[in-house]
Amino acid sequence: MSFVLSLDQGTTSSRAILFGRDGAVHALAQQEFRQIFPQPGWVEHDATEIWATQSGVMHEALAKGRVHAKDVAAIGITNQRETTVIWERASGRPIANAIVWQDRRTAGMCDELRAAGHAETFARKTGLVLDAYFSGTKVRWLLDHVDGARERAERGELAFGTIDSWLLWNLSGGRVHATDATNASRTLLYDIHARAWDPERMDVCLMLASTTGSLGFHDSGDVFLGDDGVVRFKAPGEIAPLVYVGVHICKPQVVADGPDGPFSLTPIWKALAAEGRVHGVAPSGVWMHVGDPAARDIAEARLAGRP
Repeated sequence: MSFVLSLDQGTTSSRAILFGRDGAVHALAQQEFRQIFPQPGWVEHDATEIWATQSGVMHEALAKGRVHAKDVAAIGITNQRETTVIWERASGRPIANAIVWQDRRTAGMCDELRAAGHAETFARKTGLVLDAYFSGTKVRWLLDHVDGARERAERGELAFGTIDSWLLWNLSGGRVHATDATNASRTLLYDIHARAWDPERMDVCLMLASTTGSLGFHDSGDVFLGDDGVVRFKAPGEIAPLVYVGVHICKPQVVADGPDGPFSLTPIWKALAAEGRVHGVAPSGVWMHVGDPAARDIAEARLAGRP
């Protein structure tokens, strides 16, 4: 029997849920982790603790369900969105605690960007308001306040990711640095119309000079879960260059795409705003079509053990 393993990395706990082919929950495990409040308005997480709890509940759920890793047809990740991690590419160690989506320390940076006239362009390209809620200014804060971080970034030694990227990096033993459009669209750095990282938004938001470096990513079809709980590769994946700054920013991947492409909530949000029905609400930028036949075909094939 095949199962889907869902990794649910939330703001206060990490969960793993095994689902059977009928959609019923086969096994579940959950573990809370520390909330760190260095001062009023600041919220941090220990990224190593996030990985430890997520890895732990994954193994616990498999053990509870008496399921072997080879019987997991697919792994899905859902995560707290804008929380920001920067880590060393060589060692995989975070350079500081993760800055959580709730954290307000970069509100002043956002005020400065608005005062400089950048708000309209950010809204048009990213679908987001300039706010400390999102990842972009959190990355800049870490580069500015962690000893030597900016210099190390410009030498290509560091990687940035939201929590999905951090989990995938660790699941793959440091071989995969990737995200998807839904997470990328919450960073202030992603053009939701071009479906690509926006160099101008990165220049304005991160203020990094270096434009060297590349990163590797693998399509989800090239990986499987080993018995030791580590994601393995069926074949060496192609290394795809993605040039921008020394803090390597992973390439967003759309797993399945409908005939009209992933759609943006921005038009809906704008229509509601015009009617006075929302006040400063920040929409999620990009999602794939729910119920897309292509997505269903992929899921059914994986569960049936077909390529």
